[in-house]
Amino acid sequence: MADKNRGSFIGGVVLGAAIGAVTGLLVAPRQGRDTRKILTKTVTAVPQMAEDISSSVQLQADKLSTAAADRWHQTLDRLATAISAGIVASQSLREANPPARDLTSNEGDD
Repeated sequence: MADKNRGSFIGGVVLGAAIGAVTGLLVAPRQGRDTRKILTKTVTAVPQMAEDISSSVQLQADKLSTAAADRWHQTLDRLATAISAGIVASQSLREANPPARDLTSNEGDD
């Protein structure tokens, strides 16, 4: 869960930085030509930043998926062990305390 939040946080920081940079460029007291050059450089860098964020998020998702699968298999192993132990304990209990025969029954007295 923390890995997922970290990926979202990093994405939010990068997006916020990009929005802040564009806003700062538009408000800055520069000539239009200089501002357009800087905006062009920024816009051409956005696809690379998006690809980097996508790669980072994918890596985080893969780590999370692997961790979840490992935990699931560990849980299944523990459950199988617990079930086996329960079966053995139940069989031992039956062997130690066999059911009493009902002597009041008249079955077989034909």
